[in-house]
Amino acid sequence: MFNIYTLPLILIGCVLQDHAYPADELMPLTCRGRVRGLEPSRGDVDDALGMFSLTLIDTLDTLVLLNKTAEFEAAVRRVLKDVRLDNDVVVSVFETNIRVLGGLLGGHSMAVMLKDAGHYMQWYQDELLHMAKDLGLRLLPAFNTSSGLPYPRVNLKHGVRGPESRTGTETDTCTACAGTIILEFAALSRFTGDPVFEVHARRALNFLWEKRQRNSNLVGTTINIHSGEWVRRDSGVGAGIDSYYEYLLKAYILLGDDLFLQRFNIHYASIMKYISQPPLLLDVHIHKPLLPARTWMDSLLAFFPGLQVLKGDIRPAIETHEMLYQVTKKHNFLPEAFTTDFRVHWAQHPLRPEFAESTYFLYKATKDPYYLEVGRTVLDNLNRFARVPCGFAAMKDVRTGSHEDRMDSFFLAEMFKYLFLLFAEEEELPFNVEDYIFTTEAHLLPLSLSLSTAPRAPSPPANSTVQAASLPHLSASVKSLWSEEELDDSNFDWTCPNTRLLFPDPAFPRNFRDPIRSAVDKSCPRPAVHREPGMGRPPLRAQDFMANNPDHLELLRRMGVSLIHLKDGRVQLVQHATQAVSAVAAEDGMRFMQEMMELSSQQQKEQLPPRAVQIISHPFFGRVVLTAGPAQFGTDLSKSITGVRGFVTVAEPYSGCVELSNAAFVQGRIALLQRGQCMFAEKARHIMKAGAIGGIVIDDNEGSSSDTAPLFQMAGDGRNTDDVTLPLLFLFYKEGNILLEALKEYREVEVLLSDKARDRGGEVQEEDQTSPTSSATLDRSHVSTVELDESDPELAPDNEEVTPEEDVGPAIKRNPEPEEEPAVDKDSNSKSVKAMMADWREDLEAFQQMEKDEL
Repeated sequence: MFNIYTLPLILIGCVLQDHAYPADELMPLTCRGRVRGLEPSRGDVDDALGMFSLTLIDTLDTLVLLNKTAEFEAAVRRVLKDVRLDNDVVVSVFETNIRVLGGLLGGHSMAVMLKDAGHYMQWYQDELLHMAKDLGLRLLPAFNTSSGLPYPRVNLKHGVRGPESRTGTETDTCTACAGTIILEFAALSRFTGDPVFEVHARRALNFLWEKRQRNSNLVGTTINIHSGEWVRRDSGVGAGIDSYYEYLLKAYILLGDDLFLQRFNIHYASIMKYISQPPLLLDVHIHKPLLPARTWMDSLLAFFPGLQVLKGDIRPAIETHEMLYQVTKKHNFLPEAFTTDFRVHWAQHPLRPEFAESTYFLYKATKDPYYLEVGRTVLDNLNRFARVPCGFAAMKDVRTGSHEDRMDSFFLAEMFKYLFLLFAEEEELPFNVEDYIFTTEAHLLPLSLSLSTAPRAPSPPANSTVQAASLPHLSASVKSLWSEEELDDSNFDWTCPNTRLLFPDPAFPRNFRDPIRSAVDKSCPRPAVHREPGMGRPPLRAQDFMANNPDHLELLRRMGVSLIHLKDGRVQLVQHATQAVSAVAAEDGMRFMQEMMELSSQQQKEQLPPRAVQIISHPFFGRVVLTAGPAQFGTDLSKSITGVRGFVTVAEPYSGCVELSNAAFVQGRIALLQRGQCMFAEKARHIMKAGAIGGIVIDDNEGSSSDTAPLFQMAGDGRNTDDVTLPLLFLFYKEGNILLEALKEYREVEVLLSDKARDRGGEVQEEDQTSPTSSATLDRSHVSTVELDESDPELAPDNEEVTPEEDVGPAIKRNPEPEEEPAVDKDSNSKSVKAMMADWREDLEAFQQMEKDEL
């Protein structure tokens, strides 16, 4: 129907015969195989290649699922004949485990199933399993650490120690890299009867669990494999952590060990408390989980709705998946990373399968035909934009449609497997997939492995309150845990919900999707409304809306519009039409949302470039330049040749929301103010009255930085602000703290407020002419997420300014991999000025590198 049956076979034929075999991967643009060492190095990406015909092994069980058993049998013979596992090559432990070891075990499972059926593979004598054990033994040296966490890389021939291995010197690994071993290693132990593999995998998982942050119950992204110290303390459900959570739940499903379920549920509760901001999933700091770690999301988190379906938490799965679908429709594919207003952050798309995976699981749970249309969109986009004569090419830039000469093995192992399962009827499947669990690489491991003997951990206490759920295919095994006379309500804490009972109406999920679609898609309908006389109050206009006005908030509630307080201080408006008091009120809400989006878009068009706060007094002499946000009122520094120069002093009160008590000290100086409690224009008027020549507002959100937050632009108070004639700039917390620490240490600190940094003679410094606005607004596609800035949502101030703002992108270096996210130093208050200057130079260099990369 959607050309789903023939395409994989064409591709596999290309890989096996015409173009790539026996190379690890196909290069679809140049129609040849990728052999490590013969092609230019791609860095860590090449660690998946081990000269072991990666794509062939990774695709074995896909052939059986497609009911191509003769081709599967021929492929197995090729693997046994041609593949060597003792190559002198350094490979990723994580990638080799999930792709090659998982592929061999999935192929073995399929071979045994076919042999037992009595038609194919009658000659098979566990040869793939023997290869899997050989590979497992070659991976084991990586686990020779004091913590039990594996080294990230291993030499297949020489292990991890000694000069011949060319590895073993690494100190860090990602959480997912160490925590995504248990399914394959436990299956290998259960298949072979050798417990050593499962023992090592369990030890690694136990260590990660012990190192979780005990207050937040979250884990970081990168950990030292020797000391157990967290190297990167940001926590999310995407790159670096994703499959750690996945394998905790799936280990319970496959192995039946309640300890895995207990740990998963504790983590899951923290994820939903701190990271989940439906429909968004935003990284936080493990020690300060209310503090956002970034303003963008990576595409690997697209697996999470599927995991939530296994958990049985369907509603947030529907909401996040819908957000991802709307982003996909905007850009044809999920960008490798995208911002909270759904614009491109990293433009690559290596044909990742996670979104298709979640689509399959949601269709499985709801039977809503909507998800078939989602799958068709994915498939159509693959055929339209990614298909090339020799296969499917990764997207180098989703905005331009340019390709990369790359087709990872997971494309055939996962993408086509999930798409086929999405569209196939049950009678078209050669076996019952409910008897298997999917690994993170979509390899099939039989649930019957739970009956095999292996090391077991203690079960959770009888009074445990954690809950779990999965798809209906687990219901029989879970029910068997108790006899009928033992069943009571408490027993159902450990059972799996029947999704057919949860969703008797396939259209029910639409109620969750519609508000998300409105938030992402700017094309909101604006029907003509014929209001009955006296029915309801007049609609609220977007330009009149004030987030601190109780009457306005009540009007929003009646229109079905709710405010979501984001952890970075902003407020997001989302309409739930079904929650409006009437159909007319719902239409008013739609009109209000449209006006608000148009207002936000208009303000985005008026976006001003960043300004500079340059410390020019001793001992800085202009070498420290702080990126500042502009105000839409007051002196326009871009029209000033010299800028505004003066000594800084802290206003009293620091908020600047009343007349200053230290006006005599402020006169003729630049006043430092704290964000919050009143409008920006009101602060400006108070310091003007005190005789200040300028003002700098410092963010009160601890840890905020121009590195990780979008440029902030201060708007007026809705009234005429022509009376404000001094410049007012905004500094995030990190930059503001540099200025405050300098003032604390040197007492007299002179700064220059200008549009660009200048040298001592007043000339513009060439190296500082970069602007994050120009580099981060390459993609100007309109979005309809309505996000307002609220200075202090916890205090709910009566007079705080609220303004739509544009995310112009974080000022950080953009590398191909998402590991460059800078961590906010929690001890910055105690740093010396010299140390802060050194840090700031690094930030400035990263900022300038980002400019070069973008230009």
